[in-house]
Amino acid sequence: MGRVLTLGEILLRYSTERGEKIQDTRKFSSYYGGSEPNVAIGLSGLGHKTQLLSAVPNNQLGQGAMANLRHYGVDTSLVKMTGERMGVYYVESGAGNRATSVLYDRKYSSISELKENPWQDELLFQGVDIFHVSGITTALSKDLLETTIELMELAKKNHVKVSFDSNYRAKLWCLEDALQAYKRILPLVDFLSASKLDAINILGVEEKEFDTQEQELAYYYQEIEALYPNIEKIYSTVRDVVSTDENYLMGSLWENHKLFCSKRYHVTQIVERIGGGDSFSAGMLHSFLTEKTAKEASEFATGMSVLKHTYLGDAVEFSQNEIEAFIASKSSKINR
Repeated sequence: MGRVLTLGEILLRYSTERGEKIQDTRKFSSYYGGSEPNVAIGLSGLGHKTQLLSAVPNNQLGQGAMANLRHYGVDTSLVKMTGERMGVYYVESGAGNRATSVLYDRKYSSISELKENPWQDELLFQGVDIFHVSGITTALSKDLLETTIELMELAKKNHVKVSFDSNYRAKLWCLEDALQAYKRILPLVDFLSASKLDAINILGVEEKEFDTQEQELAYYYQEIEALYPNIEKIYSTVRDVVSTDENYLMGSLWENHKLFCSKRYHVTQIVERIGGGDSFSAGMLHSFLTEKTAKEASEFATGMSVLKHTYLGDAVEFSQNEIEAFIASKSSKINR
């Protein structure tokens, strides 16, 4: 199996019960989360060695976050115990036609307060196969953006593949800042998770209409590839939202100038949508590390994402056998 190094913020999440507003609730459910930690947990469950670069305060919350990651097999030895506060976000759980909403409280968090790169060891990437990071991390501060780029450059110097999930969050930074940052980041990227909206809004690809989703995806992926020919693989999910509780989901992968799509899942009675994209990324990176075909990769990653929708929390650990059994199943009957 492979070894994956990630950089990102560990967050404490508070969620309301369905049907309650944040300002009215008297009880929150709490979870540890964060995009890159979620990917690390997903890959750890699939048998890979994973390690996280991050920073948390040296208090009960930070120690709890470390214990949670270690429970899932993620190496936390390079996480810095520094700063004054843990990044937090609140989730007002949607239902029916009311969408879930997120409120961030992560300003002055430990990782966003890092002023320079604390991980400058030339041996950092020794034995690493993939370095994974997301646009959420680069949005947290200008200093963290510089640290991310510096680490990407060091990864490339050591012949490590760089994985980047665009993960644009309008509540964290504006499109113009993201555009300027991605112009520096994308020439360093080998594996990219990006959607149609990323192509249009951040990369400036001309919007066009097509008869099918497959034609549309192929067009936007081709345009991204033309802008950044260094990118080997581009992938994303296509989600059709019926309601907060019911979605249709399909995964896609652009590889060797060809489009590969998974079957389209009808996801009913969604338990938790948050973390579905991170599970998809983990499934893709696992597929690349285990040399699955492009078609197998699209099916495996999508199956992993759909399965995540049936569990609470930001991250869930699945084995390859669990995911393959889910993909092969045709009903929800009890497994005995």
